[in-house]
Amino acid sequence: MEKISLLGLEKNAIRKAFAEHGYEPWRANQVWLWIYGDGAKLFDEMSNLPLSMRKELADKFAITRPDIVKHEFSSDGTEKIAIKMIDGDVVEMVFIPDEERGTLCVSSQVGCPVRCSFCYTGTQGFSRDLTAAEIVGQILLMRDLLADKGRCNQKRVLTNIVMMGMGEPLHNYSNVSTALKIVMAPDGLAFSKRRITLSTAGVVPLIQRCGEELGVNLAISLHAANNKIRDSIMPINKQYPLEKLIEACRSYPGINQMRRLTFEYVMLSGVNDSDNDAKSLVRLVAGLPAKFNLIPWNPWPGASFQSSSQSRMDSFAKILMKAGYTAIVRIPRGRDISAACGQLRTNWPLLTSGPKQA
Repeated sequence: MEKISLLGLEKNAIRKAFAEHGYEPWRANQVWLWIYGDGAKLFDEMSNLPLSMRKELADKFAITRPDIVKHEFSSDGTEKIAIKMIDGDVVEMVFIPDEERGTLCVSSQVGCPVRCSFCYTGTQGFSRDLTAAEIVGQILLMRDLLADKGRCNQKRVLTNIVMMGMGEPLHNYSNVSTALKIVMAPDGLAFSKRRITLSTAGVVPLIQRCGEELGVNLAISLHAANNKIRDSIMPINKQYPLEKLIEACRSYPGINQMRRLTFEYVMLSGVNDSDNDAKSLVRLVAGLPAKFNLIPWNPWPGASFQSSSQSRMDSFAKILMKAGYTAIVRIPRGRDISAACGQLRTNWPLLTSGPKQA
């Protein structure tokens, strides 16, 4: 009989599964705290459960993490980890350490169906959605690697979660939302919604629902100030054009000057980086509480794009700032291991199991 994975189940679902096997609800609460509060990977570690029960649980249930197939380290401290799921599919996640925080970039799908032309992930195609267990599993695995016991620590190492890895999170909303509810549960992984950012290319019908049900920070992969350019580099714009996207952004629950939307904008030389593009951008988002992350395009094999020059990006940023917006030219992290924005792509079965590569 196939074991039931407890990862990816909300607490009530675990209680239901336990009840079906004759266990009291408070036992489900104990196991929940062991998995998320203490980071237990085996039922044998759950010392306040009877030995006989631990064996029974191990026979019926699983709390298995994904397997690491490749672990790379950048010269700037960024880590990229390729992980294999039970069915053999591989995705990548990225950990970005800073002095005051540690951010994990989590994947939501195997490949990506959106296929933005400037993004390497899109060239992989799309295989399937990740389950809630596989999404939560990435975070638990990173905590293991960092020896970070989360809420049991006075000071966390892993402080922020960004749904900006492989895939379009809102195309997998059911699993992503279940995973994030576990991540935000006070007695779960206990991350504040203000420490979680979900990035979308613009799946308009689910933006409002995301805000109402999850309330996490929203980042929009914008990358163009008019439909003609956005159509050419982001096929999703033909389904959800800028007018509909910006309208959805304006109604996102909870946004104000203290909690602004983030617009991500990859700077593509000769495509979307002129002063006129910047001025059009100001008009497009006029009145929206927002900030801009201007992202130098990160190269990948076979791509025809080039990144805007530093001077061009600075000029672009100045126009946005003059209009009253925060505009930061992001410094790429992890480029030397293809871990920067737009560079994630798995080539399984070319990846092979083995020790960490320092």
